[in-house]
Amino acid sequence: MAKETAIFAGGCFWCMVKPFDEQPGIISVVSGYCGGHVDNPTYEQVCTETTGHAESVEITFDNDVISYQDLVEIYWQVADPTDAMGQFQDRGDSYRPVIFYQNETQKEVAEASKKKLAESGEFSDPIVTKIQPATKFWPAEDYHQDFYKKNPLRFEMEESGGRAEYIKNHRK
Repeated sequence: MAKETAIFAGGCFWCMVKPFDEQPGIISVVSGYCGGHVDNPTYEQVCTETTGHAESVEITFDNDVISYQDLVEIYWQVADPTDAMGQFQDRGDSYRPVIFYQNETQKEVAEASKKKLAESGEFSDPIVTKIQPATKFWPAEDYHQDFYKKNPLRFEMEESGGRAEYIKNHRK
């Protein structure tokens, strides 16, 4: 098994778990925080938008089954790459879309994929998702993990804020 990790921010981390968790080759999807300057931040701290963190998911995957490229392609289908100030009903810096790369290969894959998406004409607005080096990923509190499984009705309500419609229109 060729175990690797990917870190993506695409709005509410509750809504970013399920699309990846259901793919073959996914070992785990952990909700957490990345991109900030405070050690071991809490949800309450991140919500103040003073820590620099974005709500993110860390995906551990078997690269023999699903590639990083595949994960980036799924990311574009579940997170609006034209909205720099949040995602759907979730607004603010902690909900900004970011692909956090962990090595040069991931950076090259993400940048090439972003360029291809921009040239595809699928979106009339510019692609504004940032591609930046990963900082330390901090797992969120336990009650945030596997939210879609633990709280299906609340999850459904969150999805109805625009992401479900976006996914329906952009899932390949």
